Amino acid sequence: MANEKTTHWSDILKRRLANSTRKDERNEDEKKAEETELFTKYYSEWKAGSNRDSSYKKIPRFYYRLPAEDEVLLQKLREESRAVFLQRKSRELLDNEELQNLWFLLDKHQVPPMSGEEAMISYEAYLKVGEKAGPKCKQFFTARVYGKLLHSDPYGRISIMQFFNYVMRKVWLHQTRIGLSLYDVAGQGYLRESDLENYILELIPTLPQLDGLEKSFYSFYVCTAVRKFFFFLDPLRTGKIKIQDILACSFLDDLLELRDEELSKESQESNWFSAPSALRVYGQYLNLDKDHNGMLSKEELSRYGTATLTAVFLDRVYQECLTYDGEMDYKTYLDFVLALENRKEPAALQYIFKLLDMENQGYLTVFSLNYFFRAIQEQMKIHGQEVISFQDVKDEIFDMVKPKDPYKITLQDLVNSCQGDTVSSILIDLNGFWTYENREVLVANDNEGNSSLDLDDP
Repeated sequence: MANEKTTHWSDILKRRLANSTRKDERNEDEKKAEETELFTKYYSEWKAGSNRDSSYKKIPRFYYRLPAEDEVLLQKLREESRAVFLQRKSRELLDNEELQNLWFLLDKHQVPPMSGEEAMISYEAYLKVGEKAGPKCKQFFTARVYGKLLHSDPYGRISIMQFFNYVMRKVWLHQTRIGLSLYDVAGQGYLRESDLENYILELIPTLPQLDGLEKSFYSFYVCTAVRKFFFFLDPLRTGKIKIQDILACSFLDDLLELRDEELSKESQESNWFSAPSALRVYGQYLNLDKDHNGMLSKEELSRYGTATLTAVFLDRVYQECLTYDGEMDYKTYLDFVLALENRKEPAALQYIFKLLDMENQGYLTVFSLNYFFRAIQEQMKIHGQEVISFQDVKDEIFDMVKPKDPYKITLQDLVNSCQGDTVSSILIDLNGFWTYENREVLVANDNEGNSSLDLDDP
């Protein structure tokens, strides 16, 4: 009986193996046919676009349309949500009490000896302070921050004051970023001219150094301040500046420096945003405006500075810059002043280069240089000075700039040479050319003056 059962199961297994073998042999052909069929099916679906349409659904959304002007409800919703977001970000920052508490903790955990007059802290103590300072301070107590502030201390410590100043600077940057973002009407990370004007106008009452300004002058002050931001930070004249660029430059520091009630006279005079500086620029504009029509003609602008700008250069100013019936308004005048007072800066050189590049070729040729220098030669004749040969001046300019192309000078060549201010002065201003031509005599006189002062000193 057992043998019969064994035989029965062995027969069944043999038959199944034989069937499976035959089936596998058949499946090779079937598999190829099935593969071809599936390929044809999927290729047809892909070509028809059905698969591509469905694949788009897997791509995360990265563009959100701004509400249109007539979608009032959506605009209000967007404004409110942004305001709530900025308030939440503001609450995440350290307030004055928390900063004071952080200072006490750092002072309590300082590790001797002192480095000169500075208290120091080790990495172990630094981590302990981080644990006690609270969740808002967690971002500041990392190995990366410690490494940034680690310099040459033989014990591997960092200065408590340097670390605290680092924290203060970060908090200030975030506060300012949030403050500027409140004026970002579009919510796109940039400020338009009107946005920045509103920001500065509301900032004026918080700056003690501007307390003496009359309210009637506020609009002119705001215009003067805003122009510096846009002249240097918006070289393509798009009409908007990234908030990130505003924070990265030093202009906001200069503006907020006016919070210091004891700011020195020298600092005020050198600060474009100070009341004396703004009044100086606007006063010059009023003095030039002889017919008191609020605009400057070419003849009126010719008296700017030392009144030695060439007529050829002034012609180019009025050809290229925005004017109204051939006269310049205050905003255009501010660009002119910023360019001439900051000739070492790339943005100022770009402004002047555009005027020198008469044919808009992107470079200056010997012809261009000669065209402008002839006006300098004519002024020298009028003042009874010995006329300098253009060939000599041309050779000096090319020697100073050392352009990549020996026959052309580009804007980048001027910037790279660090001689752009000298070259522009030689070509547009008789006083600038005279200063350059007599530089050795002026330096010698300065040295003699310094020597005599030294001799007179007790």
